[in-house]
Amino acid sequence: MKTALKISVLSALSFSLLGCAQTMSVAEEDNRQKAERIAQESLIIDTHIDVPWRLMNDWEDVTQATERGNFDYVRATQGGLNAPFMAIYIPASYEDNGAYRTANHLIDFVESLVYKAPEKFAIPYSADDVEEHFEQGLISLPMGMENGAPIEGKFENLQHFFDRGVRYITLTHSEDNHISDSSYDIRNTWGGLSPFGKTLIPEMNKVGMMIDISHVSDNAFYDVLEITETPVIATHSSARRYTPGWQRNMNDDMIKALAENGGVIQVTFGSTFVTRMANQHRARLQRLADEINEELGEGTEEAEAAIAQMREENPFPYANLDDVLNHIDHIVELVGIDHVGIGSDYDGVGDSLPEGLKDVSTFPNLIEGLLERGYSEEQIDQILHGNTLRVWRQVEAYAEAH
Repeated sequence: MKTALKISVLSALSFSLLGCAQTMSVAEEDNRQKAERIAQESLIIDTHIDVPWRLMNDWEDVTQATERGNFDYVRATQGGLNAPFMAIYIPASYEDNGAYRTANHLIDFVESLVYKAPEKFAIPYSADDVEEHFEQGLISLPMGMENGAPIEGKFENLQHFFDRGVRYITLTHSEDNHISDSSYDIRNTWGGLSPFGKTLIPEMNKVGMMIDISHVSDNAFYDVLEITETPVIATHSSARRYTPGWQRNMNDDMIKALAENGGVIQVTFGSTFVTRMANQHRARLQRLADEINEELGEGTEEAEAAIAQMREENPFPYANLDDVLNHIDHIVELVGIDHVGIGSDYDGVGDSLPEGLKDVSTFPNLIEGLLERGYSEEQIDQILHGNTLRVWRQVEAYAEAH
């Protein structure tokens, strides 16, 4: 009797557990289906993708599926990406050395994509254009200039690039330039913005050019906020809380100041931006290599073999989707849902992208993660496009009024 009862209880328990598993499976499936639907139905803006520089150095026809890189038309449509800002990236070495010419050349690349496939791509000149292209089933290719070196100290160059479709300028890149100090440069040439940079900010406001404070030093960031009459953006930065001491990301006080300005920080995906371990990986390997060289003799066969083994035993510690979501959560908890967006840096960070976010086809993974963390569809829409469009329109409205 007891055996029969035990079997009955176990059968019931097994049935109950099976039912729970089926319910969990359905819930997970529902989240996935919902994420896929949102990706296809919602406008997704990514404020920083380095396609033009990639094409200049390694040409592929991104109007079709490609073998390399993180972006092409096929993967963009799979992921639901509608408006990737094409980064007109100018290396720091181009300061006073061909920056203007190179920027125009890279814009030519973007225009050539539209010329080659007008049924797939279009260049927007306003926030309204982006939404119209979305309704038409086209992928918008807005442009942002990464490094203000091509301005070359001339306001007429600012107007020239605006007329060609550039809608934000990252004031500097990896070194101090004639506009601003860089977060990477220890020289601290200007102590923030340069004298020219301080005159450039009002001109950017008047023209309708968004100001991107990614890459600038902390002092330059605060200089910008003192001068600008419009909200600013950080097109590809993350939260310094997770990479302590690394000036390239934004600390909590800066994020709060950005929110008070009405701006948006677009969380970027590269592992070195997202986790402390990945951020410090290269420096750690260098320290270990230095120790080996000191012990065995730099350049010796024994040292080279030991360094190779050390590198093999310490592979790059890729971040994952949850790590990226942690940055979004932190910013939302700190300043609210109105001040966070997406700036992946696809095609710009090499092989350091997190697991689950390896190319532009993976935006549904990000959306699914947001759903699982309790974000509503309305909040997800703000992250995917609403906050960025708000700033863009505010910048446009100020320029129209002045």
